[in-house]
Amino acid sequence: MNAVELHNVAVDYYLDSDDAYSIKNAVLNFYAKAQKPTAKTFRAIDELSFSVKKGEKLGIIGLNGAGKTTLLRTIAGIFHPLKGKVVVNGRVTPLLDFHTGFEDHLTGIENIMIRLMFLGLSKAEAEKKIPEIIEFSELGDFIYQPIRTYSTGMNLRLAFATSTAIEPEILVADEVMGTGDAQFAAKAKKKLEEFLSKECTLILSSHSMELVRDFCKRIIWLQHGKIIADGPVDEVIEKYEKNILEFSL
Repeated sequence: MNAVELHNVAVDYYLDSDDAYSIKNAVLNFYAKAQKPTAKTFRAIDELSFSVKKGEKLGIIGLNGAGKTTLLRTIAGIFHPLKGKVVVNGRVTPLLDFHTGFEDHLTGIENIMIRLMFLGLSKAEAEKKIPEIIEFSELGDFIYQPIRTYSTGMNLRLAFATSTAIEPEILVADEVMGTGDAQFAAKAKKKLEEFLSKECTLILSSHSMELVRDFCKRIIWLQHGKIIADGPVDEVIEKYEKNILEFSL
């Protein structure tokens, strides 16, 4: 059984906006056409089709601007495809932009409650998870402060601890250990390993070939929103690194 399927999925960015295609942008663009003939767009994902089996560990690699983050956000349901179809069989836990879904003016505790309820827990279930999240995040009394006062590392700790408090069925992660101190990175890696020893499906984007090798058996190499290679980890990484070397010469 496939956990994720993409069928000819395309996603556009509007160049006069920071957002990818969404219902809001579609409405704004519809009215904008009355004033300007065409909207300037950039094709971030270009009619991708692939599937990820249940329990599979898939890595996504590519240079900046290749479409990796856009792809993960589309699978997570944050972005809506301009065309094509995304089929997801299971609960998706996104570990993407650590600040996505957090409200600056709310405290860490309040943001924990909101995110857990967004992930499907009842208020009572969410409240039971709070002590575990506080302990893992190691934020101490800062958990009662507005997160606008948090550092980047503190935001990462809170987001990771909250999102992984519920055992994921499909974990979608973007540079999940790319920010923060080494001690927390090791702690986060250990927690991911616990999930991945079970039936959790992983889709991981990273610039770290070492990290991808540690977690994934298969890799998709993206470039300009298209798949350049899809196959075993070592085989695709060898092609990717050879391409980078040739480009830099």
